[in-house]
This record gives sequence, structure tokens and C-alpha cells, in this order.
Amino acid sequence: MSEALLSALAEAVAELAVANGPGPDGKGLQSAAHLLDGLPAADRRTLHRLFRDTALRQTSEARREELLKVPAALGLTGDVHAARCDLIASYVESFVTLVRGADPATPVPSCPGWTLADLVRHHGTTHRWAEHLVRTRATARVWSRDVPLDLPQDADAWPDWLAAGARASLRALREADPDTPVWSHGGDPHVRFFPRRLLFEAVVHLADAELALGREPAPVDPGTAADGIEEFLENLPYFSWVAEPVAQLGRDGARLRLTATDTGAAWTVTLGGGGFGWQRRAEGEATASVEGTAADLLLLVYGRYEAADARFTRSGDLAVLDAWRTATAL
Repeated sequence: MSEALLSALAEAVAELAVANGPGPDGKGLQSAAHLLDGLPAADRRTLHRLFRDTALRQTSEARREELLKVPAALGLTGDVHAARCDLIASYVESFVTLVRGADPATPVPSCPGWTLADLVRHHGTTHRWAEHLVRTRATARVWSRDVPLDLPQDADAWPDWLAAGARASLRALREADPDTPVWSHGGDPHVRFFPRRLLFEAVVHLADAELALGREPAPVDPGTAADGIEEFLENLPYFSWVAEPVAQLGRDGARLRLTATDTGAAWTVTLGGGGFGWQRRAEGEATASVEGTAADLLLLVYGRYEAADARFTRSGDLAVLDAWRTATAL
């Protein structure tokens, strides 16, 4: 069944659910929900996405909110996997809109030595590489250089090339069971690793493009930013070019604390044992501390902001903070 037909059917069911009552949040859809319970997880996620797409196409806010209740009434509750795919699509669209028409030779200060063209190519390559890994269910490393890129010769066409690659990767991710084993370059060898990784690729590279074009990075939801900080800390030990510099830091027992001023969340990084450990809480006395919003801290750990920036409050032995940031530069 084509995507267009599925989308039309989802729209018709959503309209019927709202029109015939007793309302999408009532009991009138229980029998339909029971039938949908038997569908495979991937099909249920597809239906959830189609119902959400139907709702989000509505120009009336009241109508949109009413239709957004339909998936829950059908037992098609959203999941983190689907939500991350939706966020990736939004961030990539913002990135493409921003760089389309911009001079590809524009330097990207947050990625020394790169131009906007380099940034777009990297972003698009990552999506094609991830799509290949997920679609083929790769069980061993596949280098991005071994994945067909179909890169246009004209760099002005690269933003649309990126958009097409992102659509393909998101289609593969949405159709896959998040628990399917697949090789990854981090600590979670499953499909679910990739939407989380691609999300923060999109968040950080949008900020790169904004900074390159003289703009302030757009706000990031605090919960999303906090997850980005944790994803960064979880995967650092698997990045070989980071593991060795971190192992050479010394300062066993030194604690670096990040505190989000907008949410109160805190992360404590403890050096030692040839690496580091971290906890999602403010435990023990910190050797060095830095405070800022969750979104600003995310861009700090990715090296897009300097620790001395006025948006941060720092205290303690700042040499530890500086050494950590140098060792973990991506």
C-alpha cells in the first residue's frame, strides 16, 4: 500500500473518530484500538506518525489539538524513537532553509578550517551512512567512504541533496524496530542509537550554520538539550580519538560539574581510572563547576561556546574544565 493511500486512510479515520464521538478521548474507539494492538510495532509507529501528520496539517489550532488526541485513543501512544525522528526532520529542514542560497565558501568558525559547503557535505554524508547501516542491518563497521553519496558537482545543490538524504534516513528509521541489532559507533548497537545520534548532529550543526552566518543559535528545548549532554557523555568512551587524550588527563578523583540553571539538572564527571565516569546528580564537592542553561551547556560540551563566555558562571579549578574540553573536542 502506497504512503499516499495510507496517509489518506489515516486522515479519513481521524476525521471519523472526531465526527462520530463520543470523542477521541472517550470509549468509542476501544474496539478499533483492540484490533490495532495486534499490529507489529513498526506498523503501529507508522500509523502514529500518519495520524500526527494529519493533525499537524490542520490550520485551525483547535482542530489540530482535537486530532492529536486520536492516536492515544487508538492505543498508538507516541514513543521516543518516533519523537526523535520528528525532531530530526524539523532541525534538518531549518538547516537546509538557512544554508540554501548562502555562499558555500562561508567559513564556519565553530568548525575550524571548514566552509558551509564542508558542513553541508558532512551532514548529508552522515544521513546517507546511517540510512545504509539501518536499511542493510549492518553487523560490522561500514565506512562512510564506502557508501554511495551521489553528491552533485555543484555545491549550490548540496542543501537539497542533504534534504533528500535525510528523508531517506528517516524513512529507514521509522520503518525499523528500534530494538533491531545493528552496528553502531557508540555504546548501543541497535537501530535506536541512530535517531538519538542524528538528532544531536542536527542540533549542533544547525548552531554551526547559524554562527557562521552571524546569527545567535536558536533555542533548544531544555529536555532535548539535557538528553544531548547525556548522549555526549555516554558515547565519548567509544570515540577512539577522545579516549586517549582523556586517559592522559590524570587528576584522578577530580570532579567537573555541569548545572543547568533553567531546569536544576546537574551532571558530575569524575576523572580517573584512565578515563572518566559520570552521574546525573550533584554529588560530592566539585573541583570545577560551570552553570548555564541546558541548551548553552550542550553547545559548551560540543565546543561551540567558550567556557569564558558571559553566558556561563564558572568556579573552582578552571584548569580542569579547560583540560577536559580540550581532551573531548569533537
